[in-house]
Amino acid sequence: MTSELLQNVRVLDPVSQGDRIADVLITEGHIKAVEPKIAEFPPDTQIRDCRGLILGPGLTDMYSHSGEPGFEDRETLQSLMQAAAAGGFTRVAILPDTSPPIDNLAGLAFFQQHIRNFSPSLPRLYFWGALTAGVQGQQMAELAELADHPIVGFADGSPLANPALAMRLLEYIQPLGKSVALWPCDRTLAEKGVAREGAVSLRLGLPGIPAAAETSALAAMLELVATVGTPVHIMRVSCARSVELIRDAKARGLPVQASVTWMHLLLNVGAISGNTTVSFPYDPNLRLDPPLGNEADQLALIQGLKDGVIDAIAIDHSPHTYEDKTVAFADAPPGAIGLELALPLLWQQLVETGEFSALELWRVLSTSPAICLGQTPATAVPGVSAELILFDPQMSWTVDGQSLKSRSANTPWFGKQLAGKVLQTWTY
Repeated sequence: MTSELLQNVRVLDPVSQGDRIADVLITEGHIKAVEPKIAEFPPDTQIRDCRGLILGPGLTDMYSHSGEPGFEDRETLQSLMQAAAAGGFTRVAILPDTSPPIDNLAGLAFFQQHIRNFSPSLPRLYFWGALTAGVQGQQMAELAELADHPIVGFADGSPLANPALAMRLLEYIQPLGKSVALWPCDRTLAEKGVAREGAVSLRLGLPGIPAAAETSALAAMLELVATVGTPVHIMRVSCARSVELIRDAKARGLPVQASVTWMHLLLNVGAISGNTTVSFPYDPNLRLDPPLGNEADQLALIQGLKDGVIDAIAIDHSPHTYEDKTVAFADAPPGAIGLELALPLLWQQLVETGEFSALELWRVLSTSPAICLGQTPATAVPGVSAELILFDPQMSWTVDGQSLKSRSANTPWFGKQLAGKVLQTWTY
């Protein structure tokens, strides 16, 4: 029998609303006891003094991108799961925009076959089924066929340009009982923009994307939800007006949830010119889609998350090779890695500053994302399997090729020193 005793650890559990210093006994992959002081334990128990450390339920990422299959030079499933474990994520849901995409049973079978060979100590991978064939937004994918298999729901991860198709999809999916995640973005309004439209984009000379590209698509989406009644998760909320629209929709009783990606909470468009090189005046790792908002957007997103208007934080981990990102800002593919970086950076900026309590941050990274995926969230109470992480909020480390588990390094924090590191992950 293998047992571990974590002494004097700060235990966070959003499910039970617990935040306390305690001893925790883990035996054979189960939480046996959480008590102020544990004096009796098996003779071969490994004892660890955890003063200053945090023990909490494993984190859940609602949507991220896998390189494999099709782009293994960016990320493999193995490296993705290792990066997730290093960042404290015990559950990760993969978007279907792989090559081939997860738009039929053949695409899903690839993943099911591969994950059977992975160690059970790695995070659990879940998969979104594509809404449209080839993730092209033209015609419905094989929805009923996919719905009979273990997918968390349907999402393209790309905007749907055809409102009539979107309405038909919502009507068709409703009786299937699966989640639907949609990204509101009008590409005709976004055109070739690469930064949020405003004074900063004008000063930087970058083509702007108006907030209306998101809000007009969101308003139309909410009308479809009101008409059809199918619950929808709104992905990648990025501007203040969207928070208002979602707040109003929830007040009217519409069945909507929403998430914001982690970098939109930490940064705004002003950060683009803050990390420069001789070759590239603007950091291509900050080329995101949707783009970083203005400062008012950033503040509204943080407040919306605190208020519960926005339900969860998503990582939207998007690996790209060095060659992909070593180009001018406007030419760079959008996206950045984040599974290994989100918890320490969010902790330092939101918890250490007093903006969020520790329990509030853990809720929107762990409990709420799991609920949005229709799952039972992990919890840190006796009698359940140990799906936990041990986090040192003060441990210093450098983001580099030695420390990162991801195959890609497209992050504006590469080469920088961070405070906060996950020390251990339990995924029983």
